Amino acid sequence: MTLTELRYIVTLAQERHFGRAAERCYVSQPTLSVAVKKLEDELGIALFERSKSTVQVTPLGERIVEQAHRVLEQATLIKEMATEGKDQLISPLRIGAIYTIGPYLFPHLIPALSRIAPQMPLYIEESFTGVLRRKLRSGELDAIFVALPFNEPDVVTKTLYEEPFEVLLPADHPWTEKTAIDKEDLLTERLLLLGEGHCFRDQILEACPAISAQLNNPENTLIAEGGSLETIRHMVASGLGITVLPKLAIGTSHYEGGLLESRPFKGDVPTRSVALAWRASFPRPKAIDALIQAIDQIQGSDVEAA
Repeated sequence: MTLTELRYIVTLAQERHFGRAAERCYVSQPTLSVAVKKLEDELGIALFERSKSTVQVTPLGERIVEQAHRVLEQATLIKEMATEGKDQLISPLRIGAIYTIGPYLFPHLIPALSRIAPQMPLYIEESFTGVLRRKLRSGELDAIFVALPFNEPDVVTKTLYEEPFEVLLPADHPWTEKTAIDKEDLLTERLLLLGEGHCFRDQILEACPAISAQLNNPENTLIAEGGSLETIRHMVASGLGITVLPKLAIGTSHYEGGLLESRPFKGDVPTRSVALAWRASFPRPKAIDALIQAIDQIQGSDVEAA
């Protein structure tokens, strides 16, 4: 039994597909398949049920895969512990961010971090919260930027800043004459939203629950399935509707000719809490401190430190 074989079964259990698992492990499908079968033969049990269309983990396989997760995490810790005596700000730091934070935070964060830790390069990954959570737990990522709430055993979470939401409008929209927008007024316009799976979508619906009743009405809401905040912003610029974005993602200056305008909310302004999460056992606390310090030192941007 090897760590490589354990990594193969963990990845296969996540992907439920030999081809995708092999791609993630950077090996050929036959190589991964042979290794998994070898481990099953060594253990004398079937870890997976195979069919032409899918791969299912057996009940006992679930327990073994869970234990393999823990073994891999501990093996990663051994490697990281070996670097404790070295400069913690030299080796690469693997960070992740949800799709609605990364593209807007990193342009501010990276210049600030390069001044604090110029010899610490970043490996960056953007994904959904669930994927980042799993990769943080498995040691594939060292720290992640997420929106609260975020709770995970043995993971430390620190709130970095509160970010208000604003309404993004086409420049010729009548609401540009207003100084602030009432949340209930959103029900009278076609509102462009991200598809399911994005926590920012859920935050908008939480801020204005009445929108939920309009989700199946294309006259009032249009869902950008598989889209991004950038895609939605382009659609607003084209005049298709309005949307709600985190302030840092407004980007009205990205278009020539003043195609976009934004307005704050009136009254109780909806916000989101942006946080940094890392494993409590992560052996490079100075690297985490550098990230937090970089956020604190960001000047002249829309990120407001908590």
